[in-house]
Amino acid sequence: MKGIADTGLIVALLNRDDLHHKWALEIARTVSEPLLTCESVLSEAGFQVGSIQWVLDLVREGFLEIAFDLSKNFEEVAELAQRYRDRTPDLADLCLVRMSELYDNLPVITVDEKDFRVYRRNNREVIPIVCPPRS
Repeated sequence: MKGIADTGLIVALLNRDDLHHKWALEIARTVSEPLLTCESVLSEAGFQVGSIQWVLDLVREGFLEIAFDLSKNFEEVAELAQRYRDRTPDLADLCLVRMSELYDNLPVITVDEKDFRVYRRNNREVIPIVCPPRS
């Protein structure tokens, strides 16, 4: 599997007590090359699991690859922030929406189905997502 990793996937993978841990392990077993992500996602995940080292280890081991430069995409992300201001999106989500525009052949792998079913890339395109099965 190839894709763009959201915070929830990383947290679920690193936290055995997470509701989606088994799903995240299944995803990890199918990864064929590093999952792309951004620094904001890494920061959120490190905070949520209580260890930035564990998250950085996923980058060092080649499971994740930082593939986004906010300074080069600032205006596009700022425009997304304005468009979705009623949803109060976090920076990580906005960066992932922009990444899905840049890497349009890759799905966003997320546990945040609710927001990623609303967000659109290139103004109106549905963002392909991979998420845990609904219970």
